Amino acid sequence: MTEVSTATPLVAPWRLFSAEVAGLRRLSPSFLRVTFTGTDLDTFADPGYDQRIKLVFPIPVHGFRHLPTDSDWYARWRALPTKLRNPFRTYTVRAVRRHTREVDVDIVLHTDGGAYGNHGPAARWAASAQLGDQVVIMGPDDGYRGDHGGREFQPALTTRTLLLAGDETAVPAIAGIVERLPTDSRGEVLLEVPHPGDVLDLPAPPMVTVTWLPRSGAPHGSLLVPAVRAAAERLIPVERLAPADTSDTAVDPDEELWEVPVGLSGGGHYAWLAGESGVIRTLRRHLVSERGLDRESVAFMGYWRLGRADDDA
Repeated sequence: MTEVSTATPLVAPWRLFSAEVAGLRRLSPSFLRVTFTGTDLDTFADPGYDQRIKLVFPIPVHGFRHLPTDSDWYARWRALPTKLRNPFRTYTVRAVRRHTREVDVDIVLHTDGGAYGNHGPAARWAASAQLGDQVVIMGPDDGYRGDHGGREFQPALTTRTLLLAGDETAVPAIAGIVERLPTDSRGEVLLEVPHPGDVLDLPAPPMVTVTWLPRSGAPHGSLLVPAVRAAAERLIPVERLAPADTSDTAVDPDEELWEVPVGLSGGGHYAWLAGESGVIRTLRRHLVSERGLDRESVAFMGYWRLGRADDDA
């Protein structure tokens, strides 16, 4: 007699969700909030903070006809001819409403010439998005009970003095972090954006100061770098500085810039930095190599690189 297994099938941390645009709200000159809906978004997990997802966009004529959907989808996608590969980009979840099967994503429109320019498939899609447009979301599955991955901010470190800084591409992630901070959190948030009109309402705990830095045509990082240096002077007393870490002074500028604390070592400070790679490298070097902040207390992520197209694919 054959015994039938009743074990629960394994659930992967991430899966592909079919979705369509259900809402478009222009938050400011540079930010568009897109609300997606889908029949199975009631199973979309909500780890919060800076949770990353990927939006997969249709290609002309073929739509999503050639997009692999099994667990080995990425390897199979890579094996496709270039013209049949659906382009995708990484974004941050802003809200999940499982009861209404909705997910909000804030997209930067790059109205000042752009972090990535306006020539990539994601930028073109966002500029012309309409209700009913189809996308595929690669996101966390609520049926998975472990750590989904894709979230870099460490909630365990919110008891430390915080320094959160980034450009417009990091605003959705930092907003997601700030709105979940404990009420007794303390520190500073620095956000460089293209225009004065991009200053958004971002409620924060009483001891967390939020400062918006509109560039108004100035170069990327020209306001963020001095602001972070000044904040570090205020937040990290000289007598508490550790010996300077010079390990990254000769780092290849083309090397991927992405490092987050894993050891959660001791210390009273925690910095989270994201945005244009060259700017973030400068900020990280100042905090770690010049001011001596423990590198295990600094999360830094190069979301994009000046001069490169908005194109993951």
